Amino acid sequence: MNKRLKIGVLYSHVRIEEKWIFGAMDKRGIEYDRLDNRTIHFDLNNPSQWQQYDAIIERSIGYNNGLYALRILNTFDVPTVNTARVAEICGDKLITSAILSRSGIPQPHNLTAFTPEAALEAIETLGYPVVLKPVVGSWGRLLAKINDRDAAEAILEHKATLGSVQHSIFYIQEYIEKPGRDIRAVVIGDRLIAAMYRKSEHWITNTARGGQGELCPVTPEIEELALRAAKAVGGGVLAVDLVEHPERGMIVNEINHTMEFHGLQPVSGVDIAGEIVEYVISIARNGIPSS
Repeated sequence: MNKRLKIGVLYSHVRIEEKWIFGAMDKRGIEYDRLDNRTIHFDLNNPSQWQQYDAIIERSIGYNNGLYALRILNTFDVPTVNTARVAEICGDKLITSAILSRSGIPQPHNLTAFTPEAALEAIETLGYPVVLKPVVGSWGRLLAKINDRDAAEAILEHKATLGSVQHSIFYIQEYIEKPGRDIRAVVIGDRLIAAMYRKSEHWITNTARGGQGELCPVTPEIEELALRAAKAVGGGVLAVDLVEHPERGMIVNEINHTMEFHGLQPVSGVDIAGEIVEYVISIARNGIPSS
């Protein structure tokens, strides 16, 4: 007799994506618990509290909360989607870039420095304009396009004055003249599920910043590059953001491990929430390692 599965969904806010995931669970008759990370706690002396779950989907908005929850769960041998290692890589742009570089995957020219002086030298080595990004962050927040030395000095001084660990790491990226769009491709396991263009007249094309979604045909080039990138960071349920570089062609810009898909699901007609749940079920049934 097959064991009845029990799944956990760890979240911090119920967005439309979480509602769709809950609905997909209900539709399949899966036993699951809604785990609000604002109200739960972890008893570190009681692993069995969490080992009742055959798998847990991590959907936290806050990076640190989600990462530490995954680290605890994986230490307790609870399978998670995604794993702590994948979250650690994808949640930090610097680490993502290093992994993609090691794997020979095309990406923007990125530089990193740890002092304003070294960052200014790196920027001028790369040439203006450049984009300065926080190493941790999403939705296109705290990005700065720097056009000249005066702007660079002012922004670097401002970040240094803020004093936080995050602002003391300077992640510098070449500015790319995009054709008014980028591409978000959703990979689940070893399959590219769907892709969409994110279009905007602004250089930041995130839908959270007003970008408009439009279905993107999945070409062999998009599929091959997205799958390679997803595999490089450890795989799972991932959004691979691609950019059409005017000189180098298709490259990988970022990878998101807790992606929103409220724009892509209706545009593509693909039940992404259902695909995620099916993937989690396969993880739970097949006992794939948690880390």
